Amino acid sequence: MKILVTGGAGFIGSNFIRYQLENYDDQIINVDKLSYAGNLDNLKAVENSPNYEFKKLDICNKEKIDQIMHQGIDYIVNFAAESHVDRSIEDPSVFVKTNIEGTQNLLDLALKFGVKRFVQISTDEVYGSLGPEGKFKEDSPLNPSSPYAASKAAADLLVKSYAKTYELPVNITRSSNNFGPYQYPEKLIPLFIINALQNEKLPLYGDGSNIRDWIYVKDHCRAIDLVMRRGDSGEIYNIGANNEKSNLEITQKILSLLSKSELLIKHVEDRKGHDYRYAVDTSKIKNELGWKVEYDFEQAVEKTLNWYLDHKQWWKNLI
Repeated sequence: MKILVTGGAGFIGSNFIRYQLENYDDQIINVDKLSYAGNLDNLKAVENSPNYEFKKLDICNKEKIDQIMHQGIDYIVNFAAESHVDRSIEDPSVFVKTNIEGTQNLLDLALKFGVKRFVQISTDEVYGSLGPEGKFKEDSPLNPSSPYAASKAAADLLVKSYAKTYELPVNITRSSNNFGPYQYPEKLIPLFIINALQNEKLPLYGDGSNIRDWIYVKDHCRAIDLVMRRGDSGEIYNIGANNEKSNLEITQKILSLLSKSELLIKHVEDRKGHDYRYAVDTSKIKNELGWKVEYDFEQAVEKTLNWYLDHKQWWKNLI
């Protein structure tokens, strides 16, 4: 079986590719344009695998992706996306181009070549903000707050439309916040680990009360794999770990594990349109596909921190 993974040099995509190569004998073709967050060092361990091939391509280049599709692609898993909220606030245009136009290109090609399944990797941010109680279900209304989340919501709707109009076999996964090895240092957990290691300030938005559900990336990759292989066509699956933590709690946890003072915390002006809380109901993927979290949050945070301690050259090359 041949799987086209787009955006596979990024954080979650590279973890997914390593998971596939460790557990299956399928052929993986990785397409990534290698923007600032795409890093082939993430895949050094598998770059010489006979089941792995890399192509430096932009998903907005439909003609070039078309050439890849002639190899007989069975599945497309679309991780390719601009994903940093702050960057989307500064310049939404690149998010519209990659996240919407790029997704449409892939959908057109999936339809043209008759792929067995198109899996769109989305985010819980498409649902918008929650109050202190409740969780989003797969059929909750989309109410994105940032240009990033809006572009992902638009892409999700395109995917659903291709399923409805053209009967393209698709799935959409919407995950909570990921953490783990190879995460680009602009994201909260790696940024704060790296800053703390260098005794630099940890810039915490507002009072740090905003709440996110955190999932270890390897648990997320197992979930995506299950959806790709066993998910019901046309279905959306929420993926989360029920590890709701405020940004302040995450910050304090990192400082505690590194035996650093909380004086390193620097409260900064809050992000524009900052959602208060995200939380997703994961009963569907658990009940229908038998997925469950394997990594304990406390242990996973320590594993993540130790990875950044052991791979200083990796992140020093990026900052």
